[in-house]
Amino acid sequence: MPDSLIADIVLYSVLLLLIVFTFFVLARAVRIVPQATALIIERLGRYHRSLHPGLHFIVPFIDRVRANVDLREQVVSFPPQPVITSDNLVVSIDTVIFFQPTDPKAATYEIANYIQGIEQLTVTTLRNVIGSLDLEQTLTSRDNINSQLRGVLDDATGRWGIRVNRVELKAIDPPPSVQDSMEKQMRAERDRRATILNAEGIKQSEILSAEGEKQAQILRAEGNAQAQILQAQGQARAILQVFDAIHRGNADSKLLAYQYLQVLPKIAEGDSNTVWIVPGEFSKALQGIGEALGIQTDPKTDDGTGLDADPSGLRDNDKGEHTDIALDDDDLEDPREALRKAHSDVALASELAEDVVPDDKRPPGPE
Repeated sequence: MPDSLIADIVLYSVLLLLIVFTFFVLARAVRIVPQATALIIERLGRYHRSLHPGLHFIVPFIDRVRANVDLREQVVSFPPQPVITSDNLVVSIDTVIFFQPTDPKAATYEIANYIQGIEQLTVTTLRNVIGSLDLEQTLTSRDNINSQLRGVLDDATGRWGIRVNRVELKAIDPPPSVQDSMEKQMRAERDRRATILNAEGIKQSEILSAEGEKQAQILRAEGNAQAQILQAQGQARAILQVFDAIHRGNADSKLLAYQYLQVLPKIAEGDSNTVWIVPGEFSKALQGIGEALGIQTDPKTDDGTGLDADPSGLRDNDKGEHTDIALDDDDLEDPREALRKAHSDVALASELAEDVVPDDKRPPGPE
């Protein structure tokens, strides 16, 4: 192989190496930083600068990237930690930390692992805070515990270039025996509330029922009173209309006496009536019938039946002698004609009463 050819091969090889080295140097000199990211640059082993999002150039082989810091808010959940309360009960607490790096240089050089440091700081702070509270306060004071933890962690992590935004207690688990007691207590409390609510419901129901019954009785009594008043008024009007019909019909004592005799047999109706009590007005009724038939009676000789005590039709004079009474046949009215007139008068009075008094308000009377 000629020497010129060897020299050309060597020259091309060197040029190729120079090209590759140039690309390598350019690749190490140009840095593109993504958004929400910071690069820590060291020059000859010392902190030089922090590269923020964008295009940057560094000196190859002199400057190097020490750390790539994520500036976004991060969420870290720590495993359950046993914590003792002030009443000597061990509870297991899960915590969640929301933090965000604000100073990439401090987060890189002030602490080796800021996540591990936050975890340990959270555990110790949590034990200090829970140690001053009893179980009841621990279970009911989550917001207070969260605010205390956030305040302590934010002060401690500030020099690390970390800002703690929020601290949350994810779970607080008492011992199983305490949980059982709490469940029994809660069940008893709910049973008590249910009993009280049931008693209140029964009370209200009885009160409403009593009020309803009271109102119903009042309304029923008012209705009965109104019905009695209306019935009495209707009876009074019926009696007035009947009397008015009788007077407009010009009923005389003969007709009334005849009607009275028609009503008397109604008194003796019924199997239980073994004694017939004749009222005192019976003599006046018979007297009216006697007058209708033309028979005169003397109150002095009336024995209470409306007839003379002397069956012969004679009565004693002042001297104690019997005197014959001569009756003229022309002066006496035929009994059949008198009964016919009485029947016609009764029918006329009944028609007038039916015209004046409605059927539903007509008082019961002899048929």
